[in-house]
Amino acid sequence: MNLEQELDIDNIPQHIAIIMDGNGRWARQKGKARIFGHRNALDAVKDTTETAARIGVKHLTLYAFSTENWKRPKREVSALMELLVSTINKEVKSLNENNIRLKAVGDLSSLPDVTLKGLQRGIELTSDNKRMDLNLALSYSSRWEIINAVKSIAARAKAGEIDIEDINDGLFSSCLATGGIPDPELMIRTSGEMRISNFLLWQLAYSELYFLEKLWPDFRGNDLVQAVLDYQNRERRFGMTGEQVKETT
Repeated sequence: MNLEQELDIDNIPQHIAIIMDGNGRWARQKGKARIFGHRNALDAVKDTTETAARIGVKHLTLYAFSTENWKRPKREVSALMELLVSTINKEVKSLNENNIRLKAVGDLSSLPDVTLKGLQRGIELTSDNKRMDLNLALSYSSRWEIINAVKSIAARAKAGEIDIEDINDGLFSSCLATGGIPDPELMIRTSGEMRISNFLLWQLAYSELYFLEKLWPDFRGNDLVQAVLDYQNRERRFGMTGEQVKETT
């Protein structure tokens, strides 16, 4: 049976975030270099993205490269940057065919010029698409994002543009790199690791977390659907009791 037929179409997460973990371990299991795992992870990205759009997800955020990843061997980092550009060039046509808009969050100014230009080109060529936003978190860390938001708010307060009393959840959220994007209802991490690794710390406050053992290169659309089915079977309370949730639904 097609798993997608089991989904409650009225309860699809509007924003799903994914930590794509396990590429290096997948490659080592096959006696290959780490970049082999990154290259083979592209099928997982493509299938997951197209499945998310098909089932009605509006925002898909993929943790593609953290600020901490700059510490990895230079050869691996360079290969990842080249792979990012070549993949975007290759997949722009598919993104347009599926009406998916490419976006990016993170310290994009730290990317190599060639990588940044390739990314900007992909964003521009898909800017008119409306079905789903594919957000790549690149050179991203949540602590970096939160500090930048604090600096922005402090500068506005110093300039007299806002009062201290104006600072609230909404203002803070709008100053994050993800400003304008709803918080994820569901966060998925592959590879069996059970941590969020400096990813969307503010935004994940009430997200449902889903961890699975499968390494990212083996992840496919059906795995995404299974995670959504699991999400749909959970009771989201937001600090209330189960009885209160039932009274409000």
